[in-house]
Amino acid sequence: MKPILVWLLLCFVWGTTWIFIKLGLNDLPPISFAALRFTVACLILLPILFLQKIELPQGKKIWTIILITGILQFCFNYGLLFWGEQHITSGLAAVLQATIPAFGLVLARIYVGEQITGLKILSILLGLAGVAVIFREQLVLHGQMAFLGSLAVVVGAFGAAYASVLTKAKGQSQHPASLVFWQMLVGQIPLWLVGLATEGNPFNFRWTWQAVICVLFLAVVGSIVAFWLYYWLLSKIDVSKAMMIAFVTPLVAVFVGSFFGEKLYLQTLFGGLLILLSVLLIIIRPILQRKQLRNEL
Repeated sequence: MKPILVWLLLCFVWGTTWIFIKLGLNDLPPISFAALRFTVACLILLPILFLQKIELPQGKKIWTIILITGILQFCFNYGLLFWGEQHITSGLAAVLQATIPAFGLVLARIYVGEQITGLKILSILLGLAGVAVIFREQLVLHGQMAFLGSLAVVVGAFGAAYASVLTKAKGQSQHPASLVFWQMLVGQIPLWLVGLATEGNPFNFRWTWQAVICVLFLAVVGSIVAFWLYYWLLSKIDVSKAMMIAFVTPLVAVFVGSFFGEKLYLQTLFGGLLILLSVLLIIIRPILQRKQLRNEL
């Protein structure tokens, strides 16, 4: 499968997860909800690893990378995002999460030697501006907890960017399914410790059909399928380009939400145009240039 198709598919997949997170939070507490997502994903992924005879990671170095990236990606990122959204609007959280490519641009330069170009900087600024325009009316802070919630989301975004760059730099020798399984297994442990201490026994949660469907969708589609494809994509393109998915997913989420009765505003279209321009500059344009060059030759 071509990288550009996987990139677009991931934009759609992670864009749909927002509505399932929102619906699931109607019945389930945030930290335990995130932990449940990864537990179910691991239970489904384990027999796949066994049947495909995918080997265990070998060596202290790769296990250290799995430990670090698992905590950063699946504990810090998701745990802080879910906690932060209790104190700020989902729109503000989307904008703050969209800082992932900005962090990734700097980290990718340090760890994998990717160049920081003017075009990449312009593309990231356009993407951030597009997300900010879409959620313009929600960019407000009310009190100290809102500030802490915003800080938590930004720290989580940094964790996600760092995890992606480390996976690109140190984890390319591992099978994507093995990486995501062990990372999720490691990352969910702190979530469960916090969830059990602050949110209680999962068997006492409000287990509606909606809650079950949300957990299953996020486990299978939003975790197993998405991260399997994402780690494959990291082996094919620059990690800074892969992380620009974070700009498009809020746009997809808004359009998906409109099918569930959420209003679609004119500013969404303008913000969407900025995001598409951002993507065109850094993702689509180089592909078209290479195709044109081949045709000329």
